[in-house]
Amino acid sequence: MSILAGRSSTGGRVRRAWRAVTSGDVDLSARLGSVELPNPVMTASGTAGHADELQAYFPLSELGAVVVKSLSVDPWPGNAAPRVHQTPAGMLNSVGLQGPGLEAWIADDLPRLAAVGARVVVSIWGQRVEDYGRAAAMLAAVSGLTAVEVNVSCPNVEDRRRMFAHSATATAEVVAAVGEYCPALPRWAKLSPTVSDIAEVAGAALEAGAEGLTLVNTVLAMAIDVEARRPVLGSGPAGGGLSGPAIRPVAVRAVYDVRTAHPEAAIIGVGGVMTGQDAVELLMAGADAVQVGTATFRDPKAPITVLRELETWCSRRGIRSTRELRGAGRG
Repeated sequence: MSILAGRSSTGGRVRRAWRAVTSGDVDLSARLGSVELPNPVMTASGTAGHADELQAYFPLSELGAVVVKSLSVDPWPGNAAPRVHQTPAGMLNSVGLQGPGLEAWIADDLPRLAAVGARVVVSIWGQRVEDYGRAAAMLAAVSGLTAVEVNVSCPNVEDRRRMFAHSATATAEVVAAVGEYCPALPRWAKLSPTVSDIAEVAGAALEAGAEGLTLVNTVLAMAIDVEARRPVLGSGPAGGGLSGPAIRPVAVRAVYDVRTAHPEAAIIGVGGVMTGQDAVELLMAGADAVQVGTATFRDPKAPITVLRELETWCSRRGIRSTRELRGAGRG
């Protein structure tokens, strides 16, 4: 089936199988630094909207947390269309971080998430270090947030538009700025896989005060319309980010390497999680939790389906806690 096809019909079958196989015998709880979650499955930023859009498909309160689409201080229009292009094993996107701005999100969208009992992780981005500081200052007065995911995979206009995440120093500056203005909220740094040493960048984020690391963001990529002889996305020569099953091995490697370098770090694995078994693979690589993203475009129920499949996988094998899986595939 196409990854961007209509809603999957597997949700009902998975739910029935989950009810038949499990009996609440698996401890699904996850710990990420100071954050305790009822289970290790979350949405991935950029794939589940800014509010309770997925509540129509399953109770958002059943997930470990909901990570919202990255927000800047001010409203941002995003990139020109077309913004999404299907690839043989995933999706290419150049949405361009379109968003309503933090003030509007706090007033309009956050209450909707709170009303359905979701645990909310707010993702923020900026073009300068001071942009992240301003965003953090606004969040400091907001109650009910679980954590802030600091998306440093964004162009730094003060460094020739190179991504913050491509520099250990720039990454540390951003994470520190968020902590200065919003010290009470746990920080998770979302890193890019397109670096020579992701463990080095991860270490800089941790030293700057990050409690967790989200590994990984999309892989820089491009597709060309061979008839029109130009890039297919509206971003043109800037290309876009590749997500979906094609990048899962990249995510697994990143998680594995960072766990090796930083044994005590809290790690959230993300990239191409389509099934419960995909989640198991990332946990075995060393992740404490996972995020489900591109799969949601195929089936809006994908995050809860992955959670149920993960529990079923553990129950069938006599695994009493998903924490037993952390790093279990490291030999």
